[in-house]
Amino acid sequence: MADKILKEKRKLFIQSVSEGMINGLLDELLEKMVLNQEEMEKVKCENATVMDKARALFDSVIRKGARACQVCTTYICEEDGHLAEKLGLSAVQTSGHHLNMQDSKEVLPSFPAPWAVQNKPTMLISSGPEGNVKLCSPEEVERIQKEQSAEIYPTMNGSSRTRLALIICNEEFDSLPRRTGADVDIIGMEMLLKNLGYSVDVRKNLIASEMTTELEAFAHRPEHKTSDSTFLVFMSHGIREGICGKKYSEQVPDILQVNEIFRNLNTRNCPSLKDKPKVIIIQACRGENEGVVWLKDSGGVSENTSFPTTEEFEDDAIRKAHIEKDFISFCSSTPDNVSWRHPTKGSVFIMRLIEHLQEYACSCDVEEIFRKVRLSFERTDGRVQMPTTERVTLTRRFYLFPGY
Repeated sequence: MADKILKEKRKLFIQSVSEGMINGLLDELLEKMVLNQEEMEKVKCENATVMDKARALFDSVIRKGARACQVCTTYICEEDGHLAEKLGLSAVQTSGHHLNMQDSKEVLPSFPAPWAVQNKPTMLISSGPEGNVKLCSPEEVERIQKEQSAEIYPTMNGSSRTRLALIICNEEFDSLPRRTGADVDIIGMEMLLKNLGYSVDVRKNLIASEMTTELEAFAHRPEHKTSDSTFLVFMSHGIREGICGKKYSEQVPDILQVNEIFRNLNTRNCPSLKDKPKVIIIQACRGENEGVVWLKDSGGVSENTSFPTTEEFEDDAIRKAHIEKDFISFCSSTPDNVSWRHPTKGSVFIMRLIEHLQEYACSCDVEEIFRKVRLSFERTDGRVQMPTTERVTLTRRFYLFPGY
């Protein structure tokens, strides 16, 4: 949508945009990893006129595809209403901008932009018409596989494997506020997963029983037999007990229990994914608290506990399989606490997760990438949340090897 609208405005954009707006757009596109440092410097060529820079910027954005155009138009709508109106971009501007929402019922002031990858030059290789994922060279794959052969999950050949991913996103609700900005999260996650080699199914605005039905159907997909892993992404309002369906209210307990996700994908119910990594991403509040506390210095008493001596156990591994193994879930906040979402930029957790997977999937395993995402939330000078990795039963390192 945004790319079609923007393509028609090339001449007007070149004639109307200021150098300040060009610089602001370049910073935004670099931060969102749409352009890399080298591409940005080409646009900012020292001897170029403002119109030359505008022309180079516009053409670069169009070449990058729909997500780049969406980032560009959203920034213009937020930062320069006059230019947005002149370019006729109001149609792609999401209502209520400059607000920040929890995935619960509150509306609160805006949060600072993601900072983890700001001002860090990166050389990104385009892995598709609409996204930038840094690719893993065959030499790097060979090195990692050689050095960690016994500690990594095997990867199937890219030409024959049939990786699947499922995205379930609830944006419209009968009683709860609309999750404005969720469409940006869907676009970003779908594009990322496709660029990582997954065929992606997207389901929207479901009640809890429909989410369970989708999970059951996904678990029985025959493609898992020739796949080496899977991703499941859930984005919705949430409470401590689980993920809200579209009919949730205080009177209607329309909740998908997180345990249902694991149950449907476990060894008994999804044998095709036995011994294969299953990554579960959950963007939802888990309570109403803001996840921050004022601290004072105190002298805590620590206990020295030793591991108890255990009896010897008989090895039943030959005859039995673990009912739940090779899972990792990554939740947008800790239990009882909120998650933050911007109505035009999307959820801050999803934004940073996409950025870090784009940058580090070529060199780091999934658990290490998730740690880097948590590190990016360590600062507490804005809206506070801390993603958490839970229910981890991975026995090896899971490398995505993008491009391999």
